[in-house]
Amino acid sequence: MAFAHKLTGKQPIKLRDFDPEYDAGLKREDGEEKLKKLSAELTRLQELLYAAGQHSVLIVLQGRDTSGKDGTIKTVMGPLNSLGCQVASFKVPTAEELSHDFLWRIHRQTPGKGEITIFNRSHYEDVLVVRVHKLVPDKVWRSRYDHINDFEKLLAEANTLVLKFYLHISKQEQEQRLLEREQDATKYWKLSAGDWKEREHWNDYTRAYEDALNQCSAPHAPWFIVPANKKWFRNLAVAEAVVAALKPYEKHWMKRLEEIGLKSKAEIEAFRAKP
Repeated sequence: MAFAHKLTGKQPIKLRDFDPEYDAGLKREDGEEKLKKLSAELTRLQELLYAAGQHSVLIVLQGRDTSGKDGTIKTVMGPLNSLGCQVASFKVPTAEELSHDFLWRIHRQTPGKGEITIFNRSHYEDVLVVRVHKLVPDKVWRSRYDHINDFEKLLAEANTLVLKFYLHISKQEQEQRLLEREQDATKYWKLSAGDWKEREHWNDYTRAYEDALNQCSAPHAPWFIVPANKKWFRNLAVAEAVVAALKPYEKHWMKRLEEIGLKSKAEIEAFRAKP
């Protein structure tokens, strides 16, 4: 059974129906052992992805403040070869970015063939924070769902595997994490009154996330709801989902590598045969 809840848009969901404390009945030490094996498998699959150069992978991480986007990147993606893996973070748009369409700054960060790119926040901010804080008229952000779906379909048709993760934490867990930051000097750089202000819009963000999850899930660009109250299980669920998505392409990549190998060996043999 998968640890993350995969959505394909066929049935509408409510976040209240998903328990952020869920851990599949696993003990932490068992979960961490499983993660080690998955990390090794993901590293192996990344090498094949990079070498075959036929597909790319876009991993989108979304979630409320303290949901663990940075932690997920560090733990799950950290072991990957940086040669073919990068992280793109999206903060408040610059003046230049605002002078273009909302997807302009996003598209230029998508992965090339053989690469994995992780989005730390993403184009979904333009139907989340923009909506909650009424930064544009309703008709503008509502039209963006179709633009996002078209954009992700374009990526998929260009052989990009699009995997989107909503890191699902409870309001109580978020409060605890925010308070813990105030007690840890190494986390002082993360302190922000804005995080507390955003909590006042909790219900508005819930509705915004539900609409994004329901309107922008598709078989070629699924959303995964990841129970994220327990950090170790969050990491495990994301790693398992990524490995499961890449695994079906292994034989295809191996076939491509065999073709590359045969061609390269023939060139080497021809070189050695020269008088």
